[in-house]
Amino acid sequence: MKTREIILSAAALMVLSGAPAYAQQSSTTPPPTSDKPESIAQRKDNQQDRIAQGIQSGQLTSGETKNLETKEAGLNSEERTMRSEDDGHLTSADRTKLNNQQNHLSNQIYDDKHNAAVEHNGPGEIGQREENQQDRIAQGVKSGQLTAGETAKLENQQQGIHREAAADRQANGGHLTGADRRAINQSQNRASRNIYNKKHNGNRTRP
Repeated sequence: MKTREIILSAAALMVLSGAPAYAQQSSTTPPPTSDKPESIAQRKDNQQDRIAQGIQSGQLTSGETKNLETKEAGLNSEERTMRSEDDGHLTSADRTKLNNQQNHLSNQIYDDKHNAAVEHNGPGEIGQREENQQDRIAQGVKSGQLTAGETAKLENQQQGIHREAAADRQANGGHLTGADRRAINQSQNRASRNIYNKKHNGNRTRP
């Protein structure tokens, strides 16, 4: 009788001691991965995330961002046309074409982010304002508050202001005069309002 009780007790201990280990093992098992390809919407989101990161890090200049977002806006327009021609749906051929175009754009994003081109904003208040504007644009791209077309327009404006500041510095031995600073700040004030308005106009690329 005692022998049977000892055997049962040992078995119970083995079950109890093994249960946490099994639970721990199950909780650390990674979820199964899916081989399902990304949707068109997911690819667009990923491209925008990469562009936003490039703006934030300074790997993408305002001119490079303008060109990338102009192409992205073109793809979005093309997709809308495709859907309008097929009751809101994309055919297999449509998806293949859009994915091929996104592949080309993906390669350009990579090349632009790794070509060593850097937009030097310069020291002081003017340089800091340029950097702050780029941070705000990057946040709008990341959050979906800025569409590709809106971003392209904002970056075109920033590219113009950057060139204006560079030309003023070149004309004054690398420095900006008081009049230069006032003019650039006025341009950035207009740009700042544009950034705000476009981020709050209700147009979104993500829910």
